[in-house]
Amino acid sequence: MSDFKRTIVTAALPYANGPVHIGHLAGCYLPADVYVRYLRLMGEDVLFICGSDEHGVPITIKAKALGISPQEVVDKYHHSMKNSFAEFGISFDHYSRTSAKVHHETASEFFTTLYTKNKFTEQVTKQYYDEEQKQFLADRYIEGTCPKCGNEHAYGDQCERCGTSLSPMDLIHPKSKLSGNKPVLKETKHWFLPLNEYAADLRKWILEEHANDWKSNVLGQCKSWIDSGDGLQPRAMTRDLDWGVPVPLPDSEGKVLYVWFDAPIGYISATKEYFAAKKGKEEEWKKYWQSKDSRLIHFIGKDNIVFHCIIFPAILKAHGDYILPDNVPANEFLNLEGDKLSTSRNWAVWLHEYLQEFPHKQDELRFVLTSIAPETKDSEFTWKDYQARVNNELVAIYANFVNRVLVLTQKYYNGIVPQYNDLHDIDKNLLEQIKEAKKSIKENIANYKLRDALSDLINLARNGNKYLADTEPWKLIKTDEQRVKTILYMGLEVTAFLAALSEPFLPHTSQKILEMLQLKKLNWSNDLEGHILTPGHQLGEAKLLFEKIEDAAVEAQIAKLHAPTGNTVVESAAGYAASISEVAAQKPETSFDDFSKMDIRVGTILQAERVPKTDKLLKLLIDTGIDQRTVVSGIAANFNPENIVGQKVSILVNLAPRKIKGIESKGMILMAENAAGELDFVAPFKENVNNGSMIK
Repeated sequence: MSDFKRTIVTAALPYANGPVHIGHLAGCYLPADVYVRYLRLMGEDVLFICGSDEHGVPITIKAKALGISPQEVVDKYHHSMKNSFAEFGISFDHYSRTSAKVHHETASEFFTTLYTKNKFTEQVTKQYYDEEQKQFLADRYIEGTCPKCGNEHAYGDQCERCGTSLSPMDLIHPKSKLSGNKPVLKETKHWFLPLNEYAADLRKWILEEHANDWKSNVLGQCKSWIDSGDGLQPRAMTRDLDWGVPVPLPDSEGKVLYVWFDAPIGYISATKEYFAAKKGKEEEWKKYWQSKDSRLIHFIGKDNIVFHCIIFPAILKAHGDYILPDNVPANEFLNLEGDKLSTSRNWAVWLHEYLQEFPHKQDELRFVLTSIAPETKDSEFTWKDYQARVNNELVAIYANFVNRVLVLTQKYYNGIVPQYNDLHDIDKNLLEQIKEAKKSIKENIANYKLRDALSDLINLARNGNKYLADTEPWKLIKTDEQRVKTILYMGLEVTAFLAALSEPFLPHTSQKILEMLQLKKLNWSNDLEGHILTPGHQLGEAKLLFEKIEDAAVEAQIAKLHAPTGNTVVESAAGYAASISEVAAQKPETSFDDFSKMDIRVGTILQAERVPKTDKLLKLLIDTGIDQRTVVSGIAANFNPENIVGQKVSILVNLAPRKIKGIESKGMILMAENAAGELDFVAPFKENVNNGSMIK
């Protein structure tokens, strides 16, 4: 592996103004997750960081359109995205948000440091102003014709059709997105980062030092930007807005930090937040961000290349205390059914809807999106292709092989791994194929070639199927049982390697196979040398890995795309209000006798600490008035341990004990959950309500 002691991996902070769709997943979140899972399996020190970008202008545009506050918008979508990522299996170590206090503090400190070092130039410039709305217009509040490609809907900072970075003054026929009127120019003061002063350093760092290890699409876009006729020009790091991180300077009222100054610092603030929750490790974040033996890798889409490769590195260079990205493996765009993904037209496959409509099929989507990942050029998702890949590869090749091997072993040897005997050439060849697959998968993931790595994995299953077809153990069992033992042992070895090597791509499936084999999770750097299975080892029961995707399911999804109604992204204030005020339906009736069996008491939290290696669990010591007992509760995403000591709670004390992460939990505290997924304690209690008081 690398010469670095630790790696911090980031995935682009998604705007908290809408749900996650498959284009987002294929662009950066799934590739980052595959890569991080690989590093963990190799035993590397890696931290996977992300969070919601809650200060982007699209959020304020949506809030204005809905007649609500930006905070209401981001609260809804932050929790929606976080929950969808978790259910899908994106294994962030920490998922934060840029509205967090630690982020505001970190971004403000960053700006102040650069200001103190005289890294900014203060300029009074003319900026577009909407006279009807009485407001200066941020880049994304302005729309016009791109001077490069003629796109009539280019933004004031970038044309999303051709990818050209723009300034509002570049646009032809500009108009305000707030009123639709032609804006006027008005003077305003801002602080600029002179990118031209970093041109030589950026050219050397990107085009020389990383000429051989960065992807060609990344190098090409950076070179085009650096070599353009205008070159690197000073760029304002502040904006005239009332939503964002306030500029921490006197006489800067009504100004906030530019979102592309603020947002990438979210990676740093999220890391701070992660370690702040770990007692005695509050300063550990510095090892990842400020040590030369650490490396930083950004997974992004191609529309973010300039910001992560030029603007953010220039900010880091200006500060001076931080490492620069070691790699930025950006992907191109994913299209859908012959057209570009479009949230406004609801031309998208939304992750939260997929998880509802295809329950327990996370790995099927992970497989398809990785197999068509837009690594070097735009690619396309179609439901027919999704069906074909699941049915023809996952079901017919991968699952078929695993099932045949396990069923035959159960049938002939009661699920006990047989003792292999003399190896024939065909057996030795299969062992060599396992070795080559393992080597190629590792190398391809390390070089961000995830499509090739996944192809290696499926080819291993394909080779396993061919091996069974060529050796025909179901025929040999009648005449040469010793040979069958060797054949099935070899098949089980392939199955064990499939389980291990599938983990980055198909984590849920990998776990299922390991459970069937009755094996623990395997470390790639130690456990994949030599044989995995030992003769005499007892296997578990064979279970179904995948189901075929039926025509009706695919046709329903295609029809849904073309339906004129049913927009997932709520576009009206009334619709938004309804979406956040949904109340769960009443559960079936219960009897008073059943209710009376529950012993609910008032208790006080005496101690609280995070359960190691989890994001959601807190270990609580609660005084119930009856005793002091340990309760494990899934509230860590909503509460810091130090802030809830002394909190009175409602606790179900006669719930049967159970072990959670090896800790015996004796009870359950009752919480209220709103539509945004936020938890709160059920009710306040008066001073004279003692621990042990019964709740009836």
